[in-house]
Order: sequence, then C-alpha cells, then structure tokens
Amino acid sequence: MLIGELAERTGTSERLLRYYERAGLLRPERLANGYRAYAESDAAAVRRIRALLAAGLPTRVIRQVLPCTTGTAAVRPCPGVLDALRDQLRVLDQRSAELAAAREALRETLAGAEAHRG
Repeated sequence: MLIGELAERTGTSERLLRYYERAGLLRPERLANGYRAYAESDAAAVRRIRALLAAGLPTRVIRQVLPCTTGTAAVRPCPGVLDALRDQLRVLDQRSAELAAAREALRETLAGAEAHRG
C-alpha cells in the first residue's frame, strides 16, 4: 500500500509516517518510481508505535522495543529492552516529581498573591 492509504488506515499523517521512517521505526520498500510501498503489517506497527509514544517512550527507545512487541503492543522481554523501559520509567518519575514541585510552587504563589489582593 502507498503512504496515503497507510495514513488513512492508521489515522496518522503522511508527515509522521515519513518521520517514523527517518527514525528507523518503519522500513517501507521503494518502488521503481521512488514511492514508498508499505506492507499490511506496517499498519499494525504504526498502531504499536503510537501506543508506545502515548506511553511516553521516545523514538530511540521505541526503535529498540518495537521488534519485541506483539500485535497488541505487549512487550516480550528481549535483551536490553527491560532495562531501557526501566530507565524510561525513572525519567518519567523524575519529570513527574519536577512537575509536582512546580505545581506546588505555583499554588503557593497564587495563594500569596490572592492574600495580598484581598
């Protein structure tokens, strides 16, 4: 299938599909005219990529994890994948703690400003 059909089937823009290719997440064949030709399995791969992105994984980790996913985006424990996922979870936990601290600082700032206004 061509890129337009894959985009339509997956609800993903052609631009994002090209980005996934540049990131090494998709590897379409090239036709003689230079067009990309995607396999049926690429539609499922795009859905898995989107699910992994929604889980907060960057494309460099997805590139490592994707070959270890099943059709439902479940991840099999391939070598190095569990460590990569644990590392990413630590990053997300740290970002979450930083956001919580920023939220609390903003609440305190608002409370102080409202107290002076009143």
